[in-house]
Amino acid sequence: MSKFAYLIVAAGLAFATSATSAQAAYGDAAACSANSRRPAMLVNVSGFKARSGSVRVQIYTSQNFLVKGQRVTRVDVPVVASTMPICVALPAPGTYAVAVRHDVNGNNKSGDWSDGGGFSRNPSLSLLHLKPSFGQVAVPVGNAPRAVSVVLNYRSGLSIGPAARS
Repeated sequence: MSKFAYLIVAAGLAFATSATSAQAAYGDAAACSANSRRPAMLVNVSGFKARSGSVRVQIYTSQNFLVKGQRVTRVDVPVVASTMPICVALPAPGTYAVAVRHDVNGNNKSGDWSDGGGFSRNPSLSLLHLKPSFGQVAVPVGNAPRAVSVVLNYRSGLSIGPAARS
């Protein structure tokens, strides 16, 4: 391989490494770094209907799933982008569920009709079925960061789904 080709490969590797580290821009970035051997979840939250308010990522086990005040951990950050990678360090390997809430107006009150939410594994939701079972959203996590995507859903009339794209 020529010297020029080596430079291109090295530049590509440097970019890929920095992109992996930059992915965990919010929350506990160190736990989701490329070299981390800690249990963590890199929750890629997308589908914000507005770049306002705050987003809360909460992690649960099967024993405490969606029980108020019984989460394993949580991260709250202001919404600053249309897609936000949020890293959450975990206490140990295991099976966890992610619940995300977008507090659109930032008033810290649950239940506002404008607020959105979602879960790991993106289960179907409806006005009659707002809370999935733990089994529908459970994700195994080992001794390294686990990437999870969550698409936010919002109420619109009598339905719930991703925000309309403009």
